[in-house]
Amino acid sequence: MTALLTDLYQLSMLQAYLAERMEENAVFELFVRKLPPTRNFLVAAGLEQALAYLESLSFTEDEIRWVEQQGSFSAQLVRYLREFRFTGDVDAVPEGTVFFPDEPILRVSAPLPQAQFVESRLLNIVHLQTLIASKAARIALRAPGRQLVDFGMRRAHGAEAALFAARAAYVAGFEGTATTLAGMRYDIPVYGTMAHSFVQVHASEQQAFEAFCRARPRNPVLLVDTYDTEAAVEKVAALAPMLAREGIRISAVRLDSGDLAAHAKATRSILDRAGLHDVGIFASGNIDEHRIDALLAAGAPIDGFGVGTALDTSSDAPALDMVYKLQSYAGQPRRKRSEGKATWPGPKQVYRHRDGEGHLVHDVVRLDTERSDGEPLLRPCLRAGRRVLPQPSLGQLRSHCAAELAALPEPLRALAPAETPYRAAISEELRALAHRLDALEH
Repeated sequence: MTALLTDLYQLSMLQAYLAERMEENAVFELFVRKLPPTRNFLVAAGLEQALAYLESLSFTEDEIRWVEQQGSFSAQLVRYLREFRFTGDVDAVPEGTVFFPDEPILRVSAPLPQAQFVESRLLNIVHLQTLIASKAARIALRAPGRQLVDFGMRRAHGAEAALFAARAAYVAGFEGTATTLAGMRYDIPVYGTMAHSFVQVHASEQQAFEAFCRARPRNPVLLVDTYDTEAAVEKVAALAPMLAREGIRISAVRLDSGDLAAHAKATRSILDRAGLHDVGIFASGNIDEHRIDALLAAGAPIDGFGVGTALDTSSDAPALDMVYKLQSYAGQPRRKRSEGKATWPGPKQVYRHRDGEGHLVHDVVRLDTERSDGEPLLRPCLRAGRRVLPQPSLGQLRSHCAAELAALPEPLRALAPAETPYRAAISEELRALAHRLDALEH
């Protein structure tokens, strides 16, 4: 990805820093100021892509030529860009970790021009995947034991967003995606059925079902709501024995419209009467966590859900108040005091406290020089621009996220805002430092 995928002000500040010879070490932290109204927690994601960006960051000659052609940048900056590499340190929470407001999930410590320049792209990467993973986790909590598949590529905000959404959803508990490139790039299981147009171009539904099953004989899933849902399921029931003699087993039928609960119950009855107890029912069409909750509460016998628009756009909370802020420069703590946007100064660590059964009790945000008996969440990732440990596999991240969600207090697992939010306290030493800085004149 091009180094010029950034905001103009990053280049402008970089030039000014160089002119002032301000190249001492700076610490920036990435965190969320507050939760969206519909969220009780968030799930960190996107670290792998963030680290890959930092490790490979450099400017091509074409990019440097473009900077020169703008006519507003100095020869000093152009020379600097030719040698630009990220040489700093990064600490971060593992992907799949649940977190809360004011808790840093990624910390960059590097010479000031480097630490500043990477702000825009780091936020771009981590924000999107964290947004989608948090949405996917809410959905997964409402559908235990059900198959969940990402169907959202066509509504995602661009190609990279579709791939990142598939990855983030998989980390947070989805079983797979319909996006084939995500399967190739990330080794995520891919799933798919058919479109209504496939049924429409055939002379009859039965002909369409037969053709599809013979073309894709391995566990085909048939879309049954193009015309009359229950009539189509009857055709599937009649067709199944003939296909079975050819060694083709219908895996499931897919419902995509109408009263999904009523259709699912009628479909289950038709399939069971035909002895097709192993044929599943998969539902799609404007699915989100609230609709899943309502369907399962109504006793709908649905075995899996394809979730599209609501997932890939995080439709109820399409953005997070995620920021990347300076915490210290040249060894001195820094604090922003803007109204409603004040920051806690200094490099920090988050300590998590659990009960005897491993459930989350509370967190404490402390200066990284403080000691605590809690579990430190930020872990070393890069030192001098290079990884200190291999990144976990996606399977390991999924397991970690599942354990994190299982450890959430029950009120936080609900769809409604918890009456008592999770306690993420700010340490007394950190508060005292903020008060001392506030007393200084600037």
